[in-house]
Parts: sequence; C-alpha cells; structure tokens
Amino acid sequence: MSRTLLKAALFGAGVIAASGALAENCLKVTLTGTQGGPPVFKGQAGAGTLVQYGSAENKCDDVRLQFDTGRGTTQRLSEAGVPVGKLDAVFLTHLHSDHSEGLADIMQLRWHFNSQGPKVDLVCSEETKSPLGFALSCQRFATHIGDPLINSGEIAQRLAENKKRLPGGPAELLQVRDFSPKDEASEVWSKGDVKVSAIRSTHIAGHASYRVDTPAGSVVIGGDAGNDVRKPPRETSTSDQVEKLAKDADIIVHSTIHPVMGPDGGTGFPPPIYYRQSNATDLGHLAKRAGVKQLMLTHLIPPVGAPRQGPYKLPKGALTDDDYRSAVADSGFEGETIVGKDLASVTLMQQN
Repeated sequence: MSRTLLKAALFGAGVIAASGALAENCLKVTLTGTQGGPPVFKGQAGAGTLVQYGSAENKCDDVRLQFDTGRGTTQRLSEAGVPVGKLDAVFLTHLHSDHSEGLADIMQLRWHFNSQGPKVDLVCSEETKSPLGFALSCQRFATHIGDPLINSGEIAQRLAENKKRLPGGPAELLQVRDFSPKDEASEVWSKGDVKVSAIRSTHIAGHASYRVDTPAGSVVIGGDAGNDVRKPPRETSTSDQVEKLAKDADIIVHSTIHPVMGPDGGTGFPPPIYYRQSNATDLGHLAKRAGVKQLMLTHLIPPVGAPRQGPYKLPKGALTDDDYRSAVADSGFEGETIVGKDLASVTLMQQN
C-alpha cells in the first residue's frame, strides 16, 4: 500500500485524491498558530498544530488532536471547522505561555457548552524540576486552569444560569495523562489506528516532542526543541532526539529561527535564546538525514514581514518566505519546505 502526499491550499481548501485512485483514509496537519514566541504580529495565533485522521469521506475527521494551544487557538480551530468540544486530546510540548495560554479558553468553552463530557485528555510531561530549583507542573496547570473564573464569580454566575454545568469549572473536564519523557520514544496515547509517541527533547525542563503514526502517514511535532548542547561548539542546533523520532516520517512540523537572529546578524537578539532554538538550515539537514518528505516551518522567529522580533530590529528589513526557504535549501534538503502561515494545511492520503 502506498501513500500519496497532497498539499491543501492555504486557509482550508479541500484535497482531491489522484485520478482513478480510491482513497481510504487520510491524515491532515493544520497549523493553528505560527507566531514565534510571546510577541504578536498582525494577529498571528500562538503556537499550535491540529492533527486529524479519518476517512476521506468525512475529511479526515474521526480523530482530532491539538498539539500546543497558544493564544487564539479557539479562533483558528473555528476557522478550520473543528469545534473545541470535539477535540479528543491536547498535547503540550512544554509550559511556556505562548504554547499553552489558549488552553484555558478551550476548556472554558467546553465547560460552557459540553459539561456533560466527554473529558479531553491532556497529555504532557510529568512535573519536572528546573535546574534553577522550581518545578514545572502540567498537573497543577490543569487543576488551576479555571481559578480566575472561579475567583471572579464567573463560574458561579454561569452555574446559576445552568445547573447542569460542572461545579468545579473547566478543570473538571480535563483528564491529565502525564508521562516521563525518555531518550527513546514511547507510546503516550492511542485511539484506534492512531498512535502517538513522545521523546525527551531540550528547550526548557519537561519539554517533549511527539510523533503521530497512522495508516495514512506520520507527522512529527518538534515543538521548540534544540540541541542538548546549548551553545557552540556543536555540530547542529537541532535535537538528536527529534531526529531519531523523525526517522522516515512523512512530515516534520518544527519551530524555526532564522540565522539572521544569530550573534552576527546585528539584531541584538540574546545569544542564549537564539542557541536554544533550531535554526532553519539545521532543520533542513535534520529533515534530509531523517528521510522526511515535507518540512513545515512554524513558530517563526522572526515572523515573515515583521521588521523586528519583539524589541529586536532587523537591520536589513523584514524577511520573506524565500528567505526561510533559502536558509533551508542551504542544507541540501530536496523535499518540500512550507513556510508556515496560520491555517496552512497538508493532507496525506492512503491509497490502495
């Protein structure tokens, strides 16, 4: 059985199977947010990737998985035609706010309209102690996700209007399934033909990267992963663990920093932050070595068209899509590079 890789047009156009072929199942990958880091540029949503799997007849919509939930995720899901009440699971690569702050909005909407369930699985690393001594806890994040609404009286007011809603607020609709990330991939979630595995990767404490495998194909969600060695000298800025996870995958979705943000680029961008990201050229090398067909660049630092990244001005002006593609091409990667925009989508079709 072979797979056909088809790219949907940006912003949600449909996909047509190759002429004469009977499509069985499909895997659809949609970028729900491509903003790099906490800044905001022209309304881009925060980091997130929607992965759907199902039959061609129902447009790959039997299983719906959301990886990271930056600000604006609910709006992008709405535009993609996926109500938050239909998500099967949410996966967090790490607890930086630009990857997680949209979860409160998602869960409040589920609580408001779907209090009868089902609960949504929240898959994330178990509590992890930072080298600086504090703990990063997905469980506590979930437990307290509705606290501002409870403390403000919002939940009480909504309960007075509809007593069928859960008294504990949106946290009651989260089922935390945390795990201990290892240097070897292990399965952390499954439903039918969809299997999700995770591996430890470096960015902040508790960072994990994910791979989704289905009969229609596979996609790796790298998150903000970088090399375990945090500064030069080193062979690459990319994660050895992500490369292992991505071996023979069809698609890699990965955060990206352009080399112009490096110490020699004149932006003044802090070197320690630059070095903990994977740069575009090294991601091309990784994709080439792993045998991946498509590289989807997301969490772009700096955003295409932006004259600065936060307070850091680009001396030669804003970058274009071609600047990112050129940086990847320097690696010799011969697959397709997609410079991510919100709602950019790729579909893999399983063929007889």
